[in-house]
This record gives sequence, C-alpha cells and structure tokens, in this order.
Amino acid sequence: MSRIVLVFLAAILSDALSYGQVNVEPNTALLNEGDRTELLCRYGRAINYCRIEIPGEQKVLNLSPVWSKTPGFTYYGAGLNAGQCGVSIEHVKASNNGQVKCSLGVEGEELSGTIDLVVALRPKQPMIELITKPNRDGYFSENTEFHARCIVRDGRPPANISWYIDNMPANKNTNQLQILSTPTHDNVELSTSVQEIKWHLAPEDSNRKLVCRSHHQTDRESVPAQEAAYIIMVRYAPVSQPEASVYGLYLEHTAIVNITIRASPPPTIEWNVAGVVIPQGRTEGRYSAYDPQYLGNDLYNVTLAIGGLTLEDTTKVYQLRASNEIGIADYSVRISSSSKPPSSSLDVAAIVGIVVAIAVLLLIVLLVLFARATGRWCFGGKSLKTPTNETSDTESADIKATSTSTATATTTATTTGAGAAHDDDAEDEQQNGGNGGASAASDAERANGKKAKRLPAFAVAILKRFNERDANKHSSKDNNAETGINEQTQDNNTTTTTTAAATAAATTIDGNDNEPKALVWQSTSPVWTFK
Repeated sequence: MSRIVLVFLAAILSDALSYGQVNVEPNTALLNEGDRTELLCRYGRAINYCRIEIPGEQKVLNLSPVWSKTPGFTYYGAGLNAGQCGVSIEHVKASNNGQVKCSLGVEGEELSGTIDLVVALRPKQPMIELITKPNRDGYFSENTEFHARCIVRDGRPPANISWYIDNMPANKNTNQLQILSTPTHDNVELSTSVQEIKWHLAPEDSNRKLVCRSHHQTDRESVPAQEAAYIIMVRYAPVSQPEASVYGLYLEHTAIVNITIRASPPPTIEWNVAGVVIPQGRTEGRYSAYDPQYLGNDLYNVTLAIGGLTLEDTTKVYQLRASNEIGIADYSVRISSSSKPPSSSLDVAAIVGIVVAIAVLLLIVLLVLFARATGRWCFGGKSLKTPTNETSDTESADIKATSTSTATATTTATTTGAGAAHDDDAEDEQQNGGNGGASAASDAERANGKKAKRLPAFAVAILKRFNERDANKHSSKDNNAETGINEQTQDNNTTTTTTAAATAAATTIDGNDNEPKALVWQSTSPVWTFK
C-alpha cells in the first residue's frame, strides 16, 4: 500500500515539475554549416505565444502554426495548445553558433529554455612540428629518439588526431590529446588540438612516411579527413643477416649469385672466394663482382657471376663484405645446383599419410579387442573345448587297466614252465614299455593341449564331428574289452588257458589296433596327427 502511495506522489510531483519548467529537445545540436535542423521547447500546459531568439539573426522570431513571417524559419511542433514551441531552420549558418533561447507565455507569465546550437567549423590543415631536429642533410642517426608534434588549429568542435606510418597505425608512444582555446578577432571561440609522438629510430624506419591525420565533425565522403606527412630519413651501417643460400644453379653454366642488403648511405662491397678478393666492378678468373644496384627503400642488390660452374664451386662458402661511412657488415652465401632447398619439416601429404596410418592402426586394435571381448571371428572357438585330451586320457586309462588285468592272469599261470616264465618276462617288459609310452604320450598331449591353437569356427565344427565319431567307436571298443576281461578272469582258474591269456595280454598291451583315433591340431605344427 505504501509503495502505491509513493508512486502516486511521484507522478504528481513530476507533473508539477513539468508544469513549472520548459523541456528542450535536443539539449545540444551539433551541425555543419548548411544543415537543416529542428529545435523544440515543451511545456505541460497550453501556451499563449512562442518566441525564439537565434544567434546571428537580427530579430526575435514570433512563431505560430498558422503563419510564417520569416523566410527560412518556420514553426515546429504539435501546436500552442499542446504546449509546444519549436523552430525549423532550413539552412544553418556559421553565425547561428551559440545558445538558442525560447520564450513561452503561460497564464500571464513567461517561461524560457535554452538549446546549445554548435555549428561545426572545419579546422585548418594539420601540421607536423619536429621537436628532435635532423642533421643539415635531413637525416637522423640510428637509435636517435624521434620526437614530433601534430597541431590542428581553429576547429569547432576540437579535432581528434591519429598517427600513421605508411598508412598503418603507428602504434608508438603518444601523449594525451591537448585542447587549447584560440579566440579570434570577432570573439568567436575556436579550439586547437595538439598531440606528440616519440620513439627510437631503427633502420626499418628510414624512408617511411609519418602521417598526422585529423578527424572532425565536418568530414564527409566528399570531404575526406585532412592530414600532414613527413618522410623520415635514417643513416645506418649495412644491416647484418643470416647466411643466405642460392639454389637452382646449373653446372657448366654461368651462375648468378644475388643477395639483397640494406644500408644507408649506399654500401661498397667486395667478395672473398677461397681467399681470392674480388672488389665491386672487378673480375678475377671466373668470378665477376658487379656494382650494387639500388632497389629503393635503402635496399641494394649485390651480384657475383661465376663462369662455368663446377661441382667444386658448390662446396665453397662465398664471403661478402659491405661497408659505408657508418659501419661494416659481413655476409655468407652458399650455392647449390639443387632445384629447391631441403625441407626441414613434413609436407602436407606426409602429415596426412601419417594421420591415416595411425587411424587405421587404431581401428585394427579396436576391432581385435572387440572381437576378443565378444568371441567373434577368429575368437569364435574360444569357449568350445575339444575332447581330444580327455579321449587320450581315457585311452591311456583303458590300456593301463587292461595291462593290469593281463598281468594278474599271467602271474597265476606261472606254473606252466620256463617257457611261460620267459613269456611273462617279455610281457612285463612290453607292459612297462607300454605304460611308459602311454604316460609320456599323455604328458606330451597335455602340454600340447595347453598350447592348442584356436581354430576358426568351421574347423572347430569339423573337429567336433570327428571326435563324436571316435567317441562312438571307443564306446563300442570299451564294451568289448570289458567282456573279454571277464571271460579271461574265469579262464584263469584252469592252467589250460594260460597260453591263450598270455597271447591276449600281449595283444592288449601292444595296443596296435586299427581303430582310428581323434584328430588333434598341434599348435607347434599346422598338421593333423592321430593320437
């Protein structure tokens, strides 16, 4: 509730203030000579009359929406009843610069307001003043602190200043812009802008154009900004540079060796080839030194001609000495018959090839990891266990059991004589040899089983089919062997069957039946073997 009351009171106070004062639009008008403009004074109630005084005009303008008595000046606004008193100036003159005063008659009293009318006056041409003076020839020495001042006089409003070197921003040390008042003889106040710049000169500053450019309200496309320029001249010794290389020279032809140097004043040069000194303009044997050629901007082209270039010439280092009244500089030049210099970095094609190779390698690694994790492709048979080792172990156990039974029967039949004993000894030796061979084969098969090579899915399926077939055959064989053992145990009660039991035992121990065994893929050798 209190907030609503405050808003209401603020509105009332605002209305009261608007009734008690004159509002103006704009507060300041910045114009060029000849521009058109509108100036407006407003009051919150109806007004009785509207009078406007403009600097440079002889009379006061009494304006109304219904009449216009002064050419070039007309009423501007929504009418006297709306409390508006304004003027439209067709062409602003330089003499109109100053304060425009409007007077409004309201209920027996007169209220007034003012508007600042600034008619821009184009300043004079900028001027560069040298604080640091050059020598009598107009040159500065290297490392001299160059100090200059730009002055733009008699502007309204004051002009801004910017510095350029060869049409690029100078980016040098400048002080803050200074504005000075400069009254004229007719008491019209104008302004002068001043700014200074300074830096230490280097060889690259020589023959460069320093520009001071003014920016002002009166600038137009048809009337560009005004500027002043100064050419800086610097004296310095020949500028040193790294060892130069010249490529693409032809053997057995005249070779032209060029090098560009910077110096001011012009340099005097001499070449030194393997201890032989060739001054400029002279010829020594196959070597000719030419006078330096001026290229502009303190640059000189220095040339050495070599007649009938040999392979030995390409192994030499060519020394050049340039000197002027400021100093001396030495240069080294190497030449080559190669068409281009050796590349110190990879070209774009090599970089692209390396990136592609790395991407392919990463893709292969990711595919291998994915296949191994999901059991696909060449890892598809990882979870399938072939019964080769179990079959081998079962066969070994069967042979051992059969051998034990046979040995028992043979022991019972030892009363048959020396010939039977001799057969028993041979049988024992064969048993021991068979058991040792079976055990060794079983151990080797287990070791090979640990190293079994993973096969593709189709090979695993074929192997599984072979193992199932062998398993059926071994099952039938085991049943027959068990029946034979029971019959042999019964026959051992009589001595008449001793010879037959020994013969059966020898046959069992030998184990050289014609039954096919399981096919096993050995990891050490890619061949199929029978176990």
